[in-house]
Amino acid sequence: MTGADMILEALEREGVEYIFGYPGGANLPIYQHLHEHPKLKHILVRHEQGAAHMADGYARACGRPGVVFATSGPGALNLVTGLCTAYMDSVPIIAITGQVNSTQVGRDAFQESDVIGATSSVTKHSYLVTKIDQLPRVIHEAFHIATTGRPGPVLIDICKDVQMADAERVTAERLHIPGYKLNGHIDLNHAKQAAEALAGAERPVILAGHGIILSHAEAQLQELAETAATPVGTTLLGIGGFPVKHPLSLHMTGFMGTGWCLKAVQNADVLMMVGMRVDDRVTAKLSEFAPNVKTFIHVDIDGSEMGKNVRPHIELVADAKQALAAMLPHIGTLQADRGRWLSQIDAWREEHPLRYKHSNGQLQPQDVLIDMYRRADSEAIVVADVGQNQIWAALWWNYDRPGLFINSGGAGTMGFALPAAIGAKFGRPELPVWCVAGEGGFVMTAQELSVAVEHQLDVKIVLLNNLSLGMVRQFQDDFYGGVRSQVDLTHMPDFVKLSEAYGMPALRVEKLEDIGLALDAAERTKGPFLIDFRIDPEANVYPIVPLGKGLGEFWEAPENA
Repeated sequence: MTGADMILEALEREGVEYIFGYPGGANLPIYQHLHEHPKLKHILVRHEQGAAHMADGYARACGRPGVVFATSGPGALNLVTGLCTAYMDSVPIIAITGQVNSTQVGRDAFQESDVIGATSSVTKHSYLVTKIDQLPRVIHEAFHIATTGRPGPVLIDICKDVQMADAERVTAERLHIPGYKLNGHIDLNHAKQAAEALAGAERPVILAGHGIILSHAEAQLQELAETAATPVGTTLLGIGGFPVKHPLSLHMTGFMGTGWCLKAVQNADVLMMVGMRVDDRVTAKLSEFAPNVKTFIHVDIDGSEMGKNVRPHIELVADAKQALAAMLPHIGTLQADRGRWLSQIDAWREEHPLRYKHSNGQLQPQDVLIDMYRRADSEAIVVADVGQNQIWAALWWNYDRPGLFINSGGAGTMGFALPAAIGAKFGRPELPVWCVAGEGGFVMTAQELSVAVEHQLDVKIVLLNNLSLGMVRQFQDDFYGGVRSQVDLTHMPDFVKLSEAYGMPALRVEKLEDIGLALDAAERTKGPFLIDFRIDPEANVYPIVPLGKGLGEFWEAPENA
């Protein structure tokens, strides 16, 4: 059998259903045999970056690794931004790229590039395959590495002559990956210490990140929070890991988190951080982060995250689900009355609510999202792009379960939403999928509208169109002396006509009273639909922590909002 057949058979053995890809000279042998493997459904993208984001959205939606095909040189390099997005957010992707013949590697052959070097910092591991007998082992290892421990993307660069070579059928042997060790051990003593610290606190807070969702630990988190009477905030990627409407919910933390969450973090005496990197978007000014905390507890599957920014007093290097389960038996009797602390948080919730302006005659983005949430299925998936639209979608939609809010958190990749929403729909076809984007990010991958139309995917696209790079404009107004530089996007396409050119129905909405009519039209229409909401160009994201300041110095929407 050929190397190409060996690759495709290996993917079938791994249970792959969808491949998002683009053919080219260096991977044509694979495409030559693809039709002989009908279990593998190939989705032809319009740009390789779109393929990476589709695989990402697919993986986040259904929990299975996304698979990408690309050719050598520019094709493979077009994947880098998408791989970085997945790497920063711990998403399992298998990227299979074509490479020049093994005899030409390093000789600047046509469309040759050092893909391993280009992707080494944005993948868990990268392989260069120069011999056919390496294929089954490498592919099996790649899936194992991508999906175990802290998930992430793995790239397999396969020389063209390897794809064309012939060999006897070989299957992967038993896994043996030198240097790759998974920590399956939980330090039960540390788990007990963490539980006792939480139970003994007067003002405890739990912050939960993406690791809660990746480890399916939402039930354990809720049980621990209720048993220990401890409020829970989530990171941007942790949204859905704890129900927003739960009485103990603080909603979102970080420099654009809710006021009551930031107040709680800054006044806590014990802070437990679970399944999160504790990065600068969570801490804001590091020296002023959680100044009253006496005991920091950090739970994460990746030991390299311990002490990277905040040095914990108690650390648990473990899967979040296993760690929380190990803590539960040791919570015991609470040593402090939490009623006072929870009442204080309720007071902060009343004092610092989410609010926005209503009365300037302009369409507000919050109006759109509130109406969407009111009529949406409770299990609808929202895929947000990056910028103001992302934060509005995070704060003004009450997510009550994991996997329903998908966005690029770590890399902050504009253009993510549309292809990721397409991938999410392939991964969870039974669920409604809403894509929320600004016009700036949308045009970066707008060509993937063609994929949505080709497959008649029931993806509804909501453009929050303010004719500018809204987040950049807000930062310039607030933190750079009000000098607006290169943020004007008035010279953009007519998005209704653009959608119709692709064969997709679309509407433009400029008035508050037309929001519901447009959303109704989108929901009635089978297949993709786009709504161009012309929102207030001066609408801002609140709360927000000024650059260089601590969480306690957050700004809120004006009082008259």
